[in-house]
Amino acid sequence: MDVWSIVLVVFGLILFEIITGIDNAIINAEVLSSVSKKARKWFFVWGILIAVFLVRGLLPWLILWLNNSNLGPIGAFIASFSADPKIAESIEQTAPVLLIGGGIFLIFVFLHWIFLEPKHYGLIGEEFIHKQGVWFFAVVSVLLSFIVWKAIQLNPLMAFGAVVGSTAFFIARGFKDNAEQAEKRMLEGNEKMSDISKILYLEVIDASFSIDGVLGSFAFTFSIPLILIGNGIGAIVVRQITIGNIKNVKK
Repeated sequence: MDVWSIVLVVFGLILFEIITGIDNAIINAEVLSSVSKKARKWFFVWGILIAVFLVRGLLPWLILWLNNSNLGPIGAFIASFSADPKIAESIEQTAPVLLIGGGIFLIFVFLHWIFLEPKHYGLIGEEFIHKQGVWFFAVVSVLLSFIVWKAIQLNPLMAFGAVVGSTAFFIARGFKDNAEQAEKRMLEGNEKMSDISKILYLEVIDASFSIDGVLGSFAFTFSIPLILIGNGIGAIVVRQITIGNIKNVKK
C-alpha cells in the first residue's frame, strides 16, 4: 500500500469514527455535564487509553483471529503487523465472510435509522418511510433471508457471516437502548451515582457504541495498525469536541 492509499484510508477511518460517534458524544455530554472538572479530565486522558487501545485495538484483533483461527491468537496479532504475503493471502481468503458480516451490520444500522430513529426530516420520502416503522423488522428479515440464500450458493461461510452480522447488530442495538434508558434515569435523578461511577459507566457505553466503527472499519482495510490509528484519532476528536463544547453538543 502506497503512502497516498494509507493517508486516504486513515482519513476515511477518522471521518467514519467521528460520524458513528455522534450519538455517543451526545450521551457523553449529558453525563459529563453533571460531573466535576477533575472527572472530565480523567475521562479524557485515561478514557482515551481505554477507548483506543483496549476497545478499538482489542476488538479488531479478536475479529481477525476468529476469522483466521488457523493463525492462533498470537499468530493473528503478529499478522496484524506483518507484511508477509502468505499471511496477507490467508486474511484475504476470509475477507468475504468478514465483509458480508460488516455489510449486513451497517445496512441494518441504516435501515433502523431511516425506519425507527426520531429525526428532523430533510430528504424526500424520509417522513413517509419513518411512518412505516412497523415494517422495519419485516424488511430486515426478508433482506437477510434473501442475502443468506444467495450467499449459500457461493460459500456457506459467507451465509454464516451474514447471520453473525445481523446478530451483532441486534446485540449492539440492545446495549445502546439500555444505555439510553440508564442515561434517562440518571439525569432524572432516579439513580444516585458518584463521579467515578458515571465515568466508568461512560467507558462501558463507549465500548458498546464503538462496535459500529470497528466493524465498519474493515470495509476500509484489514490492517489493524491503520484501524487503530484512524479509529483512535477519530475517538480522540469526538472526545475533545465533547469535553470542550458540552453545552453545544447537548443542544
